[in-house]
Amino acid sequence: MKKSDHPEAFGVFKPVGNVVVSFPEEKDMKGAADALAKAGFGGSDVVRYTPQEMLTQIDEDMANASVLASIGQEMNLVKAHRALAEKGFHWLVVKASADDQARRVADVVRPFNAERAQKYGRLLIEELIEHRDDERQMPESPSRGLDAQTPSGRENER
Repeated sequence: MKKSDHPEAFGVFKPVGNVVVSFPEEKDMKGAADALAKAGFGGSDVVRYTPQEMLTQIDEDMANASVLASIGQEMNLVKAHRALAEKGFHWLVVKASADDQARRVADVVRPFNAERAQKYGRLLIEELIEHRDDERQMPESPSRGLDAQTPSGRENER
């Protein structure tokens, strides 16, 4: 992939077959890129983005996003990436279409303070780095009572 490529779905960046990794510091991103090259992910398989480049891309995506981008996770991820870019995070987009390749990318970048590593599939976007404070995603189901609760925790009266 090249920076000039802009794979998208519903008008927002969606690099299917790649892992998008965010780093709090440029030195972390550079160290991870070097380690990825040693692990066999080099050349055009790894694309670097500065915080400003990511913000520019995100602003363009948000201006051109389809309403459908809000239905899936695409727009939520764009907003989350924007928040990180505003904090000065740096990015790598790494070609890793197979699951084992994506896990290898996550294993290589984790020691370099990678905040997130997200594998973009056609239908799913999988988080490859979990943090202790991450909330476990739970399916919403009437049988679990989630649909019957108000924000205060009381059952809805119908």
